Amino acid sequence: MIKPRHVPLDRKAKIAVLDDYMGVAHQLADWDKLRQRAEVTFLTQPLSDPVSELAQYDAICLLRERTAITSELLHALPGLRAIIATGRHNRTLAYETAAELGITVLSTTGSGNGQYATVELAWGLIISLMRQIPEEAAAMKSGGWQTRLGNSLYGKTIGIIGLGRLGSRMAHVAKAFGMNVLAWSPNLTSARAETAGAVLVPRNTLLSQSDVVTLQLVLGETTRGILDANALEIMKPDAILINTSRGPLIDQTALIAALKEGRLRAAGIDVFDHEPLSASHPLRELDNALLTPHLGYSVRETFESFYQETVKNLENWLNGKPGLSGGAT
Repeated sequence: MIKPRHVPLDRKAKIAVLDDYMGVAHQLADWDKLRQRAEVTFLTQPLSDPVSELAQYDAICLLRERTAITSELLHALPGLRAIIATGRHNRTLAYETAAELGITVLSTTGSGNGQYATVELAWGLIISLMRQIPEEAAAMKSGGWQTRLGNSLYGKTIGIIGLGRLGSRMAHVAKAFGMNVLAWSPNLTSARAETAGAVLVPRNTLLSQSDVVTLQLVLGETTRGILDANALEIMKPDAILINTSRGPLIDQTALIAALKEGRLRAAGIDVFDHEPLSASHPLRELDNALLTPHLGYSVRETFESFYQETVKNLENWLNGKPGLSGGAT
């Protein structure tokens, strides 16, 4: 039986809230509930040396998968007693290692009213690119007026790669815009596609016929690089590509080349291979790349749900009780 690393009894527990980039975590939950038994520190910058920077903390709170908590890192933190993760599952957290080391892992139940925030952002990127809103807005600021001609969504075809909960929501919105909806994913069936209001087609058919291609896939060994150079070559040259799922789903080098050479009209990208994106990254230099800093789930409704449940989990941990969705010890 693995002996759990218990809450310190001779002092206040030290807790770190990681990756609070916008400095809002302290506003979105009642952290004062913990003050008598814990010292809470909000870290607003990505970790540069995780081992040294986290060594002093008894518990760390994660915001989704912004910081990978690997097996190697956990072995290097003998003082770590608990991890509070947001979301139901974190693919960059070494759960088995945490259990082997006696580190309690508690999770939150979901994203509350922000559950479709990523879909909403995807549509924001689509409309912005189709109507060239960023360019027109910039022209207005500099005194211009109607400098570019955009395109309507009505009657266009959208290809959705991945038709799970978010992909199905994408299809629902697309139908409201009067679009034709094609879908494909490795395990998608015709019946499931029809239920979502889409038509299942082979991947290459989707790529060759779609005016908009959007990714709503989970990243895994079978989906990494699923849109490579060959796949991008199949797409219409006047099509736009949207990725609000995970950066490595698309071959980044191939994407940059396609955008630079005009073989792809534009791309709306919210997720990247390495985050935060380097200030000198070549994607930042492309006029036909509309980039957002992983805003998909980053809305007040989601963060309130995450952090309020994080505080509840921390209270339970301090009191030696189970968390909202169980834990690993």
